[in-house]
Amino acid sequence: MTRLHDIGYRGFASDNYAGVHPEVLQAIAEANEGHQIAYGEDQYTARLAEVVKAEFGEQAEVFPVFNGTGANVLALTALMPRWGAVIASGTAHIHTDEGGAPERVSGLKLFTVPTPDGKLTPELVDTEAFGWGDEHRAQPLAVSITNTTEVGTVYTPEEVRALADHAHERGMALHLDGARVWNAAAALGTPLRAFTADAGVDVLSLGGTKNGLLGAEAIVVLDPSRVDGLVYLRKMNMQLASKMRFISAQLLTLFDDGLGIRSASHANAMAARLRAGLEGMLAAGVVPADSLGFSQATRANAVFALLANDAADRIRERFRFYDWDRAAGEVRWMCAFDTTEADIDAFLAVVREELTR
Repeated sequence: MTRLHDIGYRGFASDNYAGVHPEVLQAIAEANEGHQIAYGEDQYTARLAEVVKAEFGEQAEVFPVFNGTGANVLALTALMPRWGAVIASGTAHIHTDEGGAPERVSGLKLFTVPTPDGKLTPELVDTEAFGWGDEHRAQPLAVSITNTTEVGTVYTPEEVRALADHAHERGMALHLDGARVWNAAAALGTPLRAFTADAGVDVLSLGGTKNGLLGAEAIVVLDPSRVDGLVYLRKMNMQLASKMRFISAQLLTLFDDGLGIRSASHANAMAARLRAGLEGMLAAGVVPADSLGFSQATRANAVFALLANDAADRIRERFRFYDWDRAAGEVRWMCAFDTTEADIDAFLAVVREELTR
């Protein structure tokens, strides 16, 4: 097939825009020869189960799936009965970006809580954690958090443990949406299990697509006593891959030779470079002080900035990115495993040009 896109085009809209990591492409190729048993009875999926146990503990179970929405919906469905409800941040992906899938596919109720930085606290959870035994209210049976959050902030292991203990004391389970879990681990400088299994998380949605994989995610059950019927629900919800070896081979590659952390660390470093460059322009007076601001700390691979809509629109003509809150002039700039220093410097030059017009 003839290539249809300009391989020199770069953007800062999403880490989903990046291609597949070369090491992952090689893993797919190596898994491709010969025959393997379908639907997860292959050697790659068996090896993935061993690696997940080594990473998260002997109790851990892994269920590869196609995408993050599927991972989140299946994980939450397996955590509770039909009358259950999930407490989540108002910015949570399960609330804002999954097309109502938790409600429409699984019939779950979402109780959302406004959060200034995308992070729940025990006190915020308690604003919706009530009404057990009241037949008129959906029963709060799970708390769902995201690490890194949708606004680029990061939960520490201590913060996750506080939420886990608080949820468990009230008979609720804790789910972690790990679409960018590798970026969180890189930002914290800890292994994945430090803020998941060791911190009391019951079920993890293990992301891969935003870190260089090709349609490969997984549900990692950290406390099997908390879930029920996941092996059946995966098939019912159209997330059971026939050629699962190719999903498992990709996930394995993230654990091999530290690729997951290496890729995420690079993306985080590029975001830090971008933030530092922007702050440097402000400090040096290169751009007007009132032309640029920041709405969130830059802990991982996202920069949340504030600037006039007309300036954002002009910059976007050359580098694509998304408005986060157009009314507030808030935009999101994302870096990926393949973002280069030259990409950052070129983008900074355009920002400087447009903010000094």
